[in-house]
Amino acid sequence: MAADETRLTATEWVAAYSAGERSPVEATRQALDRIEKYDRELNAYVLVDAEGAMAAAEESAQRWEQGNPIGMLDGVPVSIKDMFLTAGMPTVKGSRAIDPEQEWTVDAPVSARLREHGAVVLGKTTTPELGWKGVTDSPLSGVTRNPWNRELTAGGSSGGSAVAVATGMGALSVGTDGGGSIRIPASFCGIAGLKPTHGRVPVYPASAFGPLSHSGPMAVSVDDLALLLDVLAQPDHRDPTSPPPPAGSYREAVRRDVRGLVVAYSPNLGYVDVDPQVDLIVREAVEALADAGLRVELVDPGFADPADAFEVLWSTGAAYALDGLELEDPSVLDPGLAALWQRGQKRSAGDYLNATAVRTQLGIAMGEFHQRYDLLLTPTIPILPFAAGHDVPPDSDHLEWPSWTPFTYPFNMTQQPAASVPAGFTSEGLPVGLQVVGPRHSDDLVLAVCRLFETVRPWVDTIHQL
Repeated sequence: MAADETRLTATEWVAAYSAGERSPVEATRQALDRIEKYDRELNAYVLVDAEGAMAAAEESAQRWEQGNPIGMLDGVPVSIKDMFLTAGMPTVKGSRAIDPEQEWTVDAPVSARLREHGAVVLGKTTTPELGWKGVTDSPLSGVTRNPWNRELTAGGSSGGSAVAVATGMGALSVGTDGGGSIRIPASFCGIAGLKPTHGRVPVYPASAFGPLSHSGPMAVSVDDLALLLDVLAQPDHRDPTSPPPPAGSYREAVRRDVRGLVVAYSPNLGYVDVDPQVDLIVREAVEALADAGLRVELVDPGFADPADAFEVLWSTGAAYALDGLELEDPSVLDPGLAALWQRGQKRSAGDYLNATAVRTQLGIAMGEFHQRYDLLLTPTIPILPFAAGHDVPPDSDHLEWPSWTPFTYPFNMTQQPAASVPAGFTSEGLPVGLQVVGPRHSDDLVLAVCRLFETVRPWVDTIHQL
């Protein structure tokens, strides 16, 4: 895929609109042209509303010409993962068990905030069924592929959003993350993605995966993550877990001076096998941050793999979600999801409460860890993207998807903010992610360190070559 036009970040588009140099119509047409050119092959979108998007872009252009934009994203082309209710568009969550032929009149908080700020909604992006796994394929929408190598997975479950952003099929997207679903595809597709502190981005209806589930921004640049988070991070009365509005702007916070922070670097959490190329690329990224002024110490956070507790929480969440659908024919489901459902149904209240206790203790342990270290740096994923259409790498020892993403799900359990940014590329040209984890409610600090890394190891131009 070769660049065939000037691509801008969302922040750059807004600045160009303000200066009268570019138009939302131009930005939207470019995004739709790229969808037409590339999405048949990559499968990032499950629904595209070209007519509605162009109408919204023309309305936005008029507002800019009149000097009256209605919000921070007025005229910016965006996509929404097909897990969020969006008025006028079906939200079927990658499932044949959900009837698209019904009235869709409600906006989730994410969709509502995007509209309030004038964003041009291009459509809905692909997800595995109910967002249940770390790759993006479903019986309904097929396989979503990696833009750097079509034979490989894009990761998931927000894989469609990651591919759309990476390839310019929209400047921004919003994903969900219950065990790594923003960070996994961000790493595999070479973009930036943030799982904010739990509740920071309100959710409605509440996720079946409960305290594990987060929603957050996906973008090419860190400035764009901050811009989108400023839009999304407003309370919504439908989510009782959402905190008061942030005290300041994330767009300003990313520019704070973070030199001198004491950060921990854990290359393997003490128990993870990491691909040698991933290890080397992330080590070099951490060295670049140390050279830029962070005080880096090599140290593990000191917890054991919480995989068993995560599986209990994940399977019971899946069982709750699927029990609510009252399926007459379970054969319509992804077989892996059906198996997860069966496991979840066998769990007792005691199993769930014991797993919740593990989650709580893990959160306390990380809270104590962050009394000594401002942030934790790790690889995002210990492996490279593998063959598309598989839940786990073929011919590997992995049996279930969480086993190959051990750096991500622990921080869903602790509800901490965690971002993935591009650390570099392998000899085969595949992206590798650096994960930046902060204490709860330190989303601004996580973004600021991500932006520091972006200044010393820029990646936007490389991504824009797609």
